[in-house]
Amino acid sequence: MATASGDLDDFMNGVRRRNPGETEFHQAVQEVAATILPYIADKPEYKEAMILERMTEPDRVVSFRVTWQDDNGNIRVNRGYRVQFNNSIGPYKGGVRFHPSVTQSVLKFLGFEQTFKNSLTQLPMGGGKGGADFNPKGKSDREIMRFCQSFMTELVRYVGPDVDVPAGDIGVGGREIGFMFGQYKRLTNRFNGVLTGKGREFGGSLMRPEATGYGAVYMLEDMLHTKGTEIEGKKAVISGSGNVATHAAEKIIHRGGTVLTLSDSGGFIYDKDGITLERLQWIKDLKEKRRGRISEYADEFGAEFHEGRPWGVACDVALPCATQNEINGSEAETLIKNGCMAVSEGANMPTDIEGINKYLDAKILYGPSKAANAGGVATSGLEMSQNAAHISWKEEELSKLLRDIMSNIHSACVEYGDQGGGYVDYMKGANIAGFRKVADAMLAFGVV
Repeated sequence: MATASGDLDDFMNGVRRRNPGETEFHQAVQEVAATILPYIADKPEYKEAMILERMTEPDRVVSFRVTWQDDNGNIRVNRGYRVQFNNSIGPYKGGVRFHPSVTQSVLKFLGFEQTFKNSLTQLPMGGGKGGADFNPKGKSDREIMRFCQSFMTELVRYVGPDVDVPAGDIGVGGREIGFMFGQYKRLTNRFNGVLTGKGREFGGSLMRPEATGYGAVYMLEDMLHTKGTEIEGKKAVISGSGNVATHAAEKIIHRGGTVLTLSDSGGFIYDKDGITLERLQWIKDLKEKRRGRISEYADEFGAEFHEGRPWGVACDVALPCATQNEINGSEAETLIKNGCMAVSEGANMPTDIEGINKYLDAKILYGPSKAANAGGVATSGLEMSQNAAHISWKEEELSKLLRDIMSNIHSACVEYGDQGGGYVDYMKGANIAGFRKVADAMLAFGVV
């Protein structure tokens, strides 16, 4: 991520001054600016129009009070947000996250990343993100319903199928999407594609649950192919145990790899013989139906359970699929020393800047999140198309479209990230490919 340090420092000083204390957002912008500033150094059309500066300023940030009542009759208050970052190539598109860690900084970093990620899919979607500092864990279905209804009562002012189309994220799955869509329909008297990740019964798409995890594995597969090798026979370390992680694990197993680990906030399991498809289904049921802890797997099947994160387990490939900044510099170094040849990021910005630099210095295969986990939003975009046309595509059609989109993303990364000598800087490639489409649209609109 080399650039003229003075240019990057000056640029980042301006970002920090305008966005004080928003460390996650600063990190996301720096990771992009470090490759985009050298790229636009000899391109006056982008520099004079201040395109990168405009890209780092969201179109709008909305925050609002979410008031709801728990099962004991107590009034509870949370804060909700919607960050509409950039709609230069299509309606704002990005998930809704319910988690105590949600802040404006976290959502701005996610919305900024989403702008580039959506651009890479080549679908007409802008970047946005939203959420609330609400913790669904331990809440009853009725409490979650009341919260979602209150959240949508305010959010409805800012969304629409041609304006802003939210989806799920951490803490927001099919149950929460259903409650929010029901409230939207009640308030507007409209049945349209305002949300993605819906149930099949009311406009949802096949392949959406699998898409992010499968997409991360497709990116891994394409990167490995550049080195003349396959997933088959490879040992994989995966973090997380939610939707993205379990479907990434499923596809690794389908391709003949061995999945050694999954995790949650309490720690990770290590199954030295490999997690089977049958045991993976047990984990899905544990998380989706009983909302249990991953440690229960160790008790059930005799595997090891460890506190902390799984990056000390020796592996051939790693797929961080939990949350942001779950791999730091020393953990990245450990992965490399233990023989990891490829990292494909299923979560959003799971590696910090020091860790990314370790990957780049070692020249391992590194699929950054904006490219590797774009399969989810790509399939959401396909759901939007189906809703607009009032049709439903078959699974085989969607599966082929997802695979093609991920292959095209990989090709774009290679086009702009090829460093010669058989090495591709996928970070550089993803940033430049994502930037160009949005930047050219912004230029076409003039100064707006």
